[in-house]
Amino acid sequence: MAASFASLPTFSVVNSSRFPRRRIDFSCSKNPVRSCSGNTRENKQRGTFASLKECAISLALSVGLIASVPSIALPPNAYAVANPAIPEVSVLISGPPIKDPEALLRYALPIDNKAIREVQKPLEDITDSLKIAGVKALDSVERNVRQANRSLQQGKTMIVAGFAESKKDHGNEMIEKLEAGMQDMLKIVEDRKRDAVASKQKEILKYVGGIEEDMVDGFPYEVPEEYRNMPLLKGRASVDMKVKIKDNPNIEDCVFRIVLDGYNAPVTAGNFVDLVERHFYDGMEIQRSDGFVVQTGDPEGPAEGFIDPSTEKTRTVPLEIMVTGKKTPFYGSTLEELGLYKAQVMLPFNAFGTMAMAREEFENDSGSSQVFWLLKESELTPSNSNILDGRYAVFGYVTDNEDFLADLKVGDVIESIQVVSGLENLANPSYKIAG
Repeated sequence: MAASFASLPTFSVVNSSRFPRRRIDFSCSKNPVRSCSGNTRENKQRGTFASLKECAISLALSVGLIASVPSIALPPNAYAVANPAIPEVSVLISGPPIKDPEALLRYALPIDNKAIREVQKPLEDITDSLKIAGVKALDSVERNVRQANRSLQQGKTMIVAGFAESKKDHGNEMIEKLEAGMQDMLKIVEDRKRDAVASKQKEILKYVGGIEEDMVDGFPYEVPEEYRNMPLLKGRASVDMKVKIKDNPNIEDCVFRIVLDGYNAPVTAGNFVDLVERHFYDGMEIQRSDGFVVQTGDPEGPAEGFIDPSTEKTRTVPLEIMVTGKKTPFYGSTLEELGLYKAQVMLPFNAFGTMAMAREEFENDSGSSQVFWLLKESELTPSNSNILDGRYAVFGYVTDNEDFLADLKVGDVIESIQVVSGLENLANPSYKIAG
């Protein structure tokens, strides 16, 4: 079945040709809806949608025509009245879109501590400072570090007070490492070693991320009752995906580290981790690679996703979108359908290697096992205004070797996906029941 964009109000675009088996298809068509039949991989791969650019153009035109779209009434379970979780962070992170996956994950943590964000912001800004040519960049880097250090000294009491009780010792250790790391950075600047800045910045920001993670005290909200018994990732987990690349003479095997964010997508991420533990993806081929996305997860045969042995039916998960300023995700509706046209999502399609759940075009809650990674940011889908945000559930980012995603081709084999950390955060794991 097709996984495509819903047509926008006041602009008639008939999204036709259904891309088979929940495979996401970034396109629009004016042809009548046409279903795809047959059980072969060839039939599953065949689609009648146009290209991503054609769809994006249609959507861009439609957006231009709905400047005064009336708001859509929210359903009672939409959590529209949730209080802001981090009310002042939006001010701290204003500016150019954040494209670094680890920075996106840091800002997506469910914390409300302005002091540590004021330390983080100038350290993240070192990335922009390094865009200045030559050693002149070092003067800007020095200002960034000194600003971060001042903020740390001024806000240390507030930062320490924000630690979860069980994590205070580790948090204080991270502060000490952060202070030492910033002094090391100032020495690098003094010695005019420009090439050493980026790696030291990455190290320092890991300490910042550790401090922020130590402020999270358990899982911050209740998942809706109808999804509460599903596999849920109540926190974060990291997985390593090993892929055998067939046609690249320079690389044969590549391991991609993926961080899965259960704070903002517990149902979607939990479903994926549960499938990983079932070895569902091991030995599966890459099934789509077109320069815009890499996709896999479509099982052989007639199945449209993962068949749960306990029910002998396809297990599906709801569309799950966390919006900035809300404490709980929206379920079952796109942000467009909710009338939230200007809302910013916590996990945006900003980074190369953004990971999301594919679904059928006209069924929001039809995601099962097919996942995709976004590769290309085009002029029509720029970061911070991406036509995918709010329509598909992002639940993680590739943080290591993400550039090699572009080398993957249809037919390359996923040798294995293994959870390397965070498995203890998986609640209700069905793979254990299956034995």
